[in-house]
Amino acid sequence: MKTLTNSLDKSAITLSVLCLAHCLVFPLITVLLPTIVATAMNQELFHILMVVCVLPISIYALTMGCKKHNKLSIGLYGALGLTILVSALVFGESDLGEIGEKGLTTLGALVIAFAHYQNYKLCKKSEKCPC
Repeated sequence: MKTLTNSLDKSAITLSVLCLAHCLVFPLITVLLPTIVATAMNQELFHILMVVCVLPISIYALTMGCKKHNKLSIGLYGALGLTILVSALVFGESDLGEIGEKGLTTLGALVIAFAHYQNYKLCKKSEKCPC
């Protein structure tokens, strides 16, 4: 179970970084390589797929981690990040504007990555505990 939780934390961090990179790099790619953008996946579909992947991994990894290290604050950070990410998806560019959506998505991804990094560190620390 320890290895699974650690692997899921790493996966969730990777997904958060991928989401962050997508938000920050995609506009640059749009300007530099318009042909690739024309054939690329729909932006909304990408966000939906990311949230569908991130939600179960994050919920499971953070829940298992919180049971291990008993730090509820880590779970709350994760819940906050997931709420921000889902809010960015639900309200979207039409309600938030492009900058608002990207800002909210970036903030959500960073909060989720922070929660998983802290969860990973605490789980590793508790593995070394002799108790």
